[in-house]
Amino acid sequence: MQSLFGTGVALVTPFKKDFSVDVEALKAIVNFQIDNGIDYLVVLGTTAETATLTKEEKELVIKTVVETNQGRLPLVLGVGSNNTQEVVAELKARDFSDFTAILSVSPYYNKPTQEGIYQHFKAVAEASPIPVILYNVPGRTASNVLPSTIIRLANDFKNIVAVKEAAGDMVQAMKLIQHAPKDFLVISGDDMITLPMVLAGGAGVISVIAEGFPKQFSEMVHLGLNKKADEAYKIHYLLAEAIDMIFEQGNPAGIKEVFKALGLSENTVRLPLVNVDENLAKRLHDFTNKIAIM
Repeated sequence: MQSLFGTGVALVTPFKKDFSVDVEALKAIVNFQIDNGIDYLVVLGTTAETATLTKEEKELVIKTVVETNQGRLPLVLGVGSNNTQEVVAELKARDFSDFTAILSVSPYYNKPTQEGIYQHFKAVAEASPIPVILYNVPGRTASNVLPSTIIRLANDFKNIVAVKEAAGDMVQAMKLIQHAPKDFLVISGDDMITLPMVLAGGAGVISVIAEGFPKQFSEMVHLGLNKKADEAYKIHYLLAEAIDMIFEQGNPAGIKEVFKALGLSENTVRLPLVNVDENLAKRLHDFTNKIAIM
Protein backbone atom coordinates (compact mmCIF):
# COMPACT_ATOMS: atom_id res chain seq x y z
CA MET A 1 0.00 0.00 0.00
CA GLN A 2 1.68 3.16 -1.24
CA SER A 3 -0.14 5.31 1.34
CA LEU A 4 1.74 3.54 4.16
CA PHE A 5 5.23 4.30 2.85
CA GLY A 6 7.24 7.01 4.57
CA THR A 7 6.67 8.50 8.01
CA GLY A 8 3.58 7.86 10.06
CA VAL A 9 3.28 9.26 13.57
CA ALA A 10 1.62 7.75 16.62
CA LEU A 11 -0.41 10.72 17.83
CA VAL A 12 -0.45 11.61 21.53
CA THR A 13 -3.65 12.51 23.33
CA PRO A 14 -2.97 15.95 24.83
CA PHE A 15 -4.53 16.63 28.22
CA LYS A 16 -5.28 19.87 30.01
CA LYS A 17 -3.93 20.37 33.52
CA ASP A 18 -7.22 18.96 34.86
CA PHE A 19 -6.51 15.73 32.85
CA SER A 20 -9.39 16.26 30.40
CA VAL A 21 -8.74 15.80 26.67
CA ASP A 22 -7.42 19.02 25.15
CA VAL A 23 -9.26 19.16 21.83
CA GLU A 24 -7.67 22.42 20.66
CA ALA A 25 -4.16 21.12 21.36
CA LEU A 26 -4.93 17.92 19.45
CA LYS A 27 -6.05 19.98 16.47
CA ALA A 28 -2.81 21.99 16.64
CA ILE A 29 -0.70 18.81 16.82
CA VAL A 30 -2.48 17.26 13.82
CA ASN A 31 -1.94 20.43 11.75
CA PHE A 32 1.70 20.57 12.87
CA GLN A 33 2.24 17.07 11.44
CA ILE A 34 0.49 17.85 8.16
CA ASP A 35 2.29 21.18 7.71
CA ASN A 36 5.71 19.56 8.24
CA GLY A 37 5.68 16.65 5.81
CA ILE A 38 4.32 13.65 7.73
CA ASP A 39 2.85 11.01 5.42
CA TYR A 40 0.09 9.50 7.59
CA LEU A 41 -1.36 9.66 11.09
CA VAL A 42 -1.98 6.84 13.58
CA VAL A 43 -4.85 7.43 16.00
CA LEU A 44 -5.25 5.68 19.39
CA GLY A 45 -1.99 3.79 19.48
CA THR A 46 0.03 3.18 22.65
CA THR A 47 1.45 6.72 22.55
CA ALA A 48 -2.11 8.08 22.79
CA GLU A 49 -2.37 6.65 26.34
CA THR A 50 -5.33 4.69 24.99
CA ALA A 51 -5.35 2.40 28.03
CA THR A 52 -6.41 5.35 30.20
CA LEU A 53 -9.06 6.80 27.88
CA THR A 54 -12.77 6.18 28.36
CA LYS A 55 -14.89 4.99 25.45
CA GLU A 56 -16.32 8.51 25.11
CA GLU A 57 -12.84 10.06 25.10
CA LYS A 58 -11.67 7.67 22.40
CA GLU A 59 -14.60 8.71 20.22
CA LEU A 60 -13.79 12.38 20.89
CA VAL A 61 -10.17 11.83 19.82
CA ILE A 62 -11.24 10.05 16.62
CA LYS A 63 -13.79 12.75 15.79
CA THR A 64 -11.27 15.55 16.40
CA VAL A 65 -8.53 14.00 14.27
CA VAL A 66 -10.87 13.12 11.39
CA GLU A 67 -12.42 16.60 11.32
CA THR A 68 -9.06 18.37 11.58
CA ASN A 69 -7.38 16.20 8.96
CA GLN A 70 -10.16 16.82 6.43
CA GLY A 71 -8.93 13.98 4.26
CA ARG A 72 -5.48 15.48 3.79
CA LEU A 73 -3.50 12.47 5.05
CA PRO A 74 -4.29 8.75 5.33
CA LEU A 75 -5.43 7.75 8.82
CA VAL A 76 -4.71 4.50 10.65
CA LEU A 77 -6.75 3.51 13.71
CA GLY A 78 -5.41 1.48 16.60
CA VAL A 79 -7.75 -1.45 17.29
CA GLY A 80 -6.18 -3.98 19.61
CA SER A 81 -6.75 -5.90 22.81
CA ASN A 82 -5.75 -9.09 24.59
CA ASN A 83 -9.41 -10.11 24.27
CA THR A 84 -9.87 -11.39 20.72
CA GLN A 85 -13.66 -11.29 20.90
CA GLU A 86 -13.56 -7.65 21.93
CA VAL A 87 -11.43 -6.71 18.91
CA VAL A 88 -13.66 -8.66 16.53
CA ALA A 89 -16.77 -6.99 17.96
CA GLU A 90 -15.31 -3.51 17.45
CA LEU A 91 -14.21 -4.33 13.92
CA LYS A 92 -17.73 -5.45 13.04
CA ALA A 93 -19.43 -2.46 14.67
CA ARG A 94 -17.28 0.56 13.75
CA ASP A 95 -17.51 2.73 10.63
CA PHE A 96 -14.03 2.76 9.09
CA SER A 97 -14.85 5.01 6.12
CA ASP A 98 -12.33 7.64 7.27
CA PHE A 99 -9.49 5.15 7.76
CA THR A 100 -6.98 3.51 5.42
CA ALA A 101 -6.01 0.66 7.77
CA ILE A 102 -6.07 -0.53 11.35
CA LEU A 103 -3.03 -1.09 13.57
CA SER A 104 -3.57 -4.12 15.78
CA VAL A 105 -1.17 -5.04 18.57
CA SER A 106 -0.27 -8.60 19.42
CA PRO A 107 -2.17 -9.73 22.53
CA TYR A 108 -0.45 -8.51 25.68
CA TYR A 109 -0.29 -9.98 29.19
CA ASN A 110 -1.84 -13.36 28.21
CA LYS A 111 1.49 -14.46 26.62
CA PRO A 112 -0.06 -16.66 23.89
CA THR A 113 1.94 -19.19 21.88
CA GLN A 114 2.81 -18.46 18.25
CA GLU A 115 -0.24 -20.51 17.25
CA GLY A 116 -2.39 -18.45 19.61
CA ILE A 117 -1.05 -15.24 18.07
CA TYR A 118 -1.77 -16.63 14.59
CA GLN A 119 -5.34 -17.56 15.52
CA HIS A 120 -5.91 -14.12 17.11
CA PHE A 121 -4.83 -12.30 13.97
CA LYS A 122 -6.73 -14.76 11.78
CA ALA A 123 -9.90 -13.66 13.61
CA VAL A 124 -8.90 -10.00 13.25
CA ALA A 125 -8.22 -10.34 9.52
CA GLU A 126 -11.51 -12.13 8.89
CA ALA A 127 -13.47 -9.44 10.77
CA SER A 128 -11.70 -6.32 9.49
CA PRO A 129 -13.32 -4.48 6.56
CA ILE A 130 -10.06 -2.60 5.86
CA PRO A 131 -6.36 -3.58 5.66
CA VAL A 132 -4.56 -4.69 8.82
CA ILE A 133 -1.12 -3.64 10.09
CA LEU A 134 0.21 -6.12 12.65
CA TYR A 135 2.04 -4.58 15.62
CA ASN A 136 4.88 -6.50 17.24
CA VAL A 137 6.21 -4.79 20.38
CA PRO A 138 7.62 -7.42 22.75
CA GLY A 139 8.70 -4.81 25.30
CA ARG A 140 5.02 -4.09 26.00
CA THR A 141 3.30 -7.38 25.20
CA ALA A 142 5.73 -9.84 26.86
CA SER A 143 5.76 -12.01 23.73
CA ASN A 144 7.60 -11.72 20.43
CA VAL A 145 5.73 -12.42 17.19
CA LEU A 146 8.32 -14.43 15.29
CA PRO A 147 9.04 -13.69 11.62
CA SER A 148 7.69 -17.13 10.69
CA THR A 149 4.32 -16.26 12.25
CA ILE A 150 4.16 -12.85 10.58
CA ILE A 151 5.09 -14.33 7.19
CA ARG A 152 2.50 -17.09 7.62
CA LEU A 153 -0.18 -14.48 8.34
CA ALA A 154 0.93 -12.33 5.42
CA ASN A 155 0.71 -15.29 3.06
CA ASP A 156 -2.65 -16.51 4.38
CA PHE A 157 -4.58 -13.21 4.53
CA LYS A 158 -4.45 -10.66 1.72
CA ASN A 159 -5.76 -7.88 3.96
CA ILE A 160 -2.81 -8.25 6.37
CA VAL A 161 -0.62 -5.81 4.49
CA ALA A 162 2.13 -4.72 6.89
CA VAL A 163 3.79 -5.10 10.26
CA LYS A 164 4.95 -2.40 12.62
CA GLU A 165 8.07 -4.16 13.86
CA ALA A 166 9.20 -2.80 17.23
CA ALA A 167 11.33 -5.61 18.65
CA GLY A 168 14.41 -3.42 18.21
CA ASP A 169 16.15 -6.34 16.50
CA MET A 170 17.71 -5.60 13.10
CA VAL A 171 18.32 -9.29 12.36
CA GLN A 172 14.63 -10.04 12.92
CA ALA A 173 13.64 -7.04 10.81
CA MET A 174 15.90 -8.15 7.97
CA LYS A 175 14.44 -11.67 8.05
CA LEU A 176 10.99 -10.13 7.64
CA ILE A 177 12.12 -7.91 4.78
CA GLN A 178 13.83 -10.84 3.05
CA HIS A 179 11.11 -13.46 3.38
CA ALA A 180 7.78 -11.61 3.48
CA PRO A 181 5.57 -11.53 0.35
CA LYS A 182 6.58 -8.97 -2.27
CA ASP A 183 3.97 -6.32 -1.45
CA PHE A 184 4.03 -6.80 2.34
CA LEU A 185 5.39 -3.73 4.16
CA VAL A 186 7.84 -3.91 7.05
CA ILE A 187 7.44 -0.67 8.99
CA SER A 188 9.81 0.30 11.77
CA GLY A 189 8.32 0.77 15.22
CA ASP A 190 11.68 1.71 16.72
CA ASP A 191 12.86 5.26 16.01
CA MET A 192 16.55 4.54 16.58
CA ILE A 193 16.79 1.81 13.93
CA THR A 194 14.34 3.31 11.46
CA LEU A 195 16.99 4.40 8.98
CA PRO A 196 18.87 1.06 8.90
CA MET A 197 15.55 -0.73 8.43
CA VAL A 198 14.54 1.58 5.57
CA LEU A 199 17.92 1.17 3.87
CA ALA A 200 17.56 -2.61 4.21
CA GLY A 201 14.23 -2.48 2.36
CA GLY A 202 11.71 -1.37 4.97
CA ALA A 203 8.77 0.84 4.04
CA GLY A 204 9.24 3.57 6.64
CA VAL A 205 8.19 4.10 10.24
CA ILE A 206 5.37 4.70 12.67
CA SER A 207 7.25 7.09 14.89
CA VAL A 208 7.16 8.93 18.20
CA ILE A 209 10.14 11.27 17.71
CA ALA A 210 8.80 12.37 14.31
CA GLU A 211 5.78 13.85 16.06
CA GLY A 212 8.03 16.41 17.76
CA PHE A 213 10.44 16.91 14.86
CA PRO A 214 8.33 15.98 11.82
CA LYS A 215 10.18 17.95 9.16
CA GLN A 216 13.59 16.53 9.99
CA PHE A 217 12.57 12.93 10.64
CA SER A 218 10.33 12.72 7.58
CA GLU A 219 13.13 14.10 5.42
CA MET A 220 15.48 11.45 6.82
CA VAL A 221 13.04 8.64 6.02
CA HIS A 222 12.47 9.86 2.47
CA LEU A 223 16.20 10.19 1.88
CA GLY A 224 16.53 6.61 3.12
CA LEU A 225 13.76 5.38 0.82
CA ASN A 226 15.67 7.01 -2.05
CA LYS A 227 18.89 5.25 -0.87
CA LYS A 228 20.66 8.54 -0.08
CA ALA A 229 22.31 7.04 2.97
CA ASP A 230 24.97 9.67 3.71
CA GLU A 231 22.50 12.56 3.72
CA ALA A 232 19.99 10.56 5.74
CA TYR A 233 22.52 9.57 8.39
CA LYS A 234 23.42 13.23 9.00
CA ILE A 235 19.83 13.76 10.15
CA HIS A 236 19.78 10.49 12.08
CA TYR A 237 22.80 11.50 14.14
CA LEU A 238 21.36 14.98 14.65
CA LEU A 239 18.22 13.47 16.21
CA ALA A 240 19.74 10.41 17.92
CA GLU A 241 20.24 12.24 21.23
CA ALA A 242 16.59 13.27 21.28
CA ILE A 243 15.41 9.74 20.48
CA ASP A 244 17.20 8.48 23.56
CA MET A 245 15.84 11.33 25.67
CA ILE A 246 12.16 10.99 24.78
CA PHE A 247 12.14 7.35 25.89
CA GLU A 248 14.47 7.80 28.87
CA GLN A 249 11.63 8.18 31.37
CA GLY A 250 8.80 6.64 29.41
CA ASN A 251 6.56 7.31 26.44
CA PRO A 252 4.69 9.63 25.94
CA ALA A 253 6.05 11.68 28.88
CA GLY A 254 9.14 12.58 26.84
CA ILE A 255 7.40 13.61 23.63
CA LYS A 256 4.78 15.56 25.58
CA GLU A 257 7.62 17.60 27.10
CA VAL A 258 8.76 18.39 23.55
CA PHE A 259 5.24 19.56 22.72
CA LYS A 260 5.32 21.82 25.76
CA ALA A 261 8.62 23.28 24.53
CA LEU A 262 7.03 23.84 21.11
CA GLY A 263 4.02 25.56 22.69
CA LEU A 264 1.59 23.03 21.23
CA SER A 265 0.21 21.44 24.41
CA GLU A 266 0.66 20.87 28.12
CA ASN A 267 2.98 18.07 29.24
CA THR A 268 0.22 16.35 31.25
CA VAL A 269 0.14 12.55 31.37
CA ARG A 270 -2.29 10.31 33.23
CA LEU A 271 -1.35 7.92 36.02
CA PRO A 272 0.27 5.49 36.21
CA LEU A 273 2.55 7.61 33.98
CA VAL A 274 4.23 10.68 35.45
CA ASN A 275 6.03 13.67 33.99
CA VAL A 276 9.74 13.59 33.22
CA ASP A 277 11.93 15.06 35.93
CA GLU A 278 13.33 18.60 35.83
CA ASN A 279 16.72 17.53 34.52
CA LEU A 280 15.29 15.68 31.52
CA ALA A 281 12.72 18.42 30.90
CA LYS A 282 15.52 20.99 30.64
CA ARG A 283 17.52 18.83 28.27
CA LEU A 284 14.47 18.25 26.05
CA HIS A 285 13.64 21.97 26.00
CA ASP A 286 17.26 22.86 25.19
CA PHE A 287 17.36 20.33 22.32
CA THR A 288 14.01 21.46 20.93
CA ASN A 289 15.11 25.09 20.97
CA LYS A 290 18.38 24.17 19.28
CA ILE A 291 16.59 22.35 16.44
CA ALA A 292 14.10 25.21 16.06
CA ILE A 293 16.84 27.72 15.21
CA MET A 294 18.76 25.45 12.81
